[in-house]
Amino acid sequence: MNSSKNPSTQAPSARSSHAFSLALEAFAFLALIAAVIYLFKTNPSSLHWTQGYNPTGSFVLSTLVAALPIVVLLGAMAIFRLKAHQAALIGLTTALLAATLVFHMPARLAFSAAAYGAGYGVFPIVWIILPVIFLYDLTVKTGRFVTLQQSLTGITADSRLQLLLIAFALGSFFEGTSGFATPVAVCAAILISLGFRPLQAAGLTLLANTAPVAFGGLGIPLIALHGVTGIGLLPLARTTATILVPFDVLVPFWLIWAFAGFSAMIEIWPAILISGVTFGATQYLMAAYSNPSLIAIVAAAATIVVLITFLRFWQPRRTLSVDLKDITGHARRHYGHSGAAIFRAWLPWLVLSLVVLVWGLPQISSWMDAHTTVKFAVAGLNKAIQRVPPVVAAPTAEEAVFNFNWLTATGTGILLAALLAGLLMGLGPRSLAAAFFRTVFNIRYTIVTIAAMMALGYITRYCGLDATLGLAFARTGALYPFFGTLIGWLGTASTGSDTSSNVLFGSLQTLTARQIGVSPVLMASANAAGGVMGKMIAAPSVVVASTATQSYGQEGSILRFVFFHSLALAALAGIVVTLLAYVPLFASLVAH
Repeated sequence: MNSSKNPSTQAPSARSSHAFSLALEAFAFLALIAAVIYLFKTNPSSLHWTQGYNPTGSFVLSTLVAALPIVVLLGAMAIFRLKAHQAALIGLTTALLAATLVFHMPARLAFSAAAYGAGYGVFPIVWIILPVIFLYDLTVKTGRFVTLQQSLTGITADSRLQLLLIAFALGSFFEGTSGFATPVAVCAAILISLGFRPLQAAGLTLLANTAPVAFGGLGIPLIALHGVTGIGLLPLARTTATILVPFDVLVPFWLIWAFAGFSAMIEIWPAILISGVTFGATQYLMAAYSNPSLIAIVAAAATIVVLITFLRFWQPRRTLSVDLKDITGHARRHYGHSGAAIFRAWLPWLVLSLVVLVWGLPQISSWMDAHTTVKFAVAGLNKAIQRVPPVVAAPTAEEAVFNFNWLTATGTGILLAALLAGLLMGLGPRSLAAAFFRTVFNIRYTIVTIAAMMALGYITRYCGLDATLGLAFARTGALYPFFGTLIGWLGTASTGSDTSSNVLFGSLQTLTARQIGVSPVLMASANAAGGVMGKMIAAPSVVVASTATQSYGQEGSILRFVFFHSLALAALAGIVVTLLAYVPLFASLVAH
């Protein structure tokens, strides 16, 4: 008998954990029923509420309460090592209590915000993760993934260079085409196929997914920042790229150092340098002269081409395996795959890249949006809450409109690509349907987790907990350029999205910048640039990484691995922004 499936034969600690999990999930279910009953019982038009950012009368105490949901969520995963869905439910409960009991948010509005956030978690976020993992499962089922793995070892047998090519260069391309969790899900799976350990693949992929995030997802983060600040897209893109250029070069070095150590990193410095410089230079030139929608895509594509070409003429003195053993003298295994077989192995991912790229083109997405997208206001929440100065210039009613762009959503494009790739791989409709529902079942806990985490994030936004945290940083005076960058980091870490962070804090950044006499363009861009460093510790990103690597329940280990890297990179970004704000030589680089 398998004791793992029989609670009566498990150790006391395991039975206690299982009982706690069931009790927690039962509580969440009952709370959901109570919330639905309350929502229908209350008149939606009877509630209007104005945010308050210091409800306790002590700004320090209010800030501590505002930070509590995030601290509880991350602490439950990293310190107490709870599974992600358990940590998410505890964090969500904490957010509801903080919002209603301390910040005096009406319960109906709090539950409405939670429901809105949960809906956004399912669509579009889960709707991206699900078809990506579905496509991966199809390639494994048909044996194409093994051939893909072997074709990559044909480019280089060195694990450091494989990591650079896949996690940094290829991951940047997927970030540029679709954003959200696509690069983490795809690249982590590829790394595992090359022999990387699941937790190692998850952590390293998250670490690599930094440089392209500010322009990722067809430029949506910058477009959103432009919308809330009124600053031109070109100045924002150019300034954001200026802040990120040092990190475009630094991050690939940091990535290999984290994986193999300093001396092993130095051995492949030419390849790392050429990758970082290519990415940074292309990103900056694109940002200075073009629309932000193609910046990350072009920079990543250029990096892939340059790196693969460079590796045809250069290889390191030593070749290291995934476990960092010297395999230089070993004869490289030749698998004998023909060009046609290698093309077939890459075909599903080529189909994915092409479909997602076409899906996001403004000419096509605008036409589909006009004919298929359904938008509806969240009853009782839309414009029922006012965000007030100093977070915004004038009192502003918060909109709550669910954008159900079922056809233009990136996930729909990925699903179409997966189905098309499945047919091209010789799978019939029945096999595809069975594989799809198997994938849904396998990620069921991920769906619950992301829904709960986004519900927490939306309560934070509509209650004003985020604004309280932002205002705490804004009180730092002349040090604001440094701490303002950390606002972007905190925003992305708490919401899981650089776009959401820009929407939440873009206005606060520009208002505070004018008050202390620094460039509003710089501080708005600092929010986007600082935010990319927070993406790797964002709870949704960590959950996607654990799901893609089949290590669900190990989110705490992943979070502990990436947290220091995230904080250190955010602090360095703050130093760069401070130099751009106050040192004349660097300030001349900022767009005005």
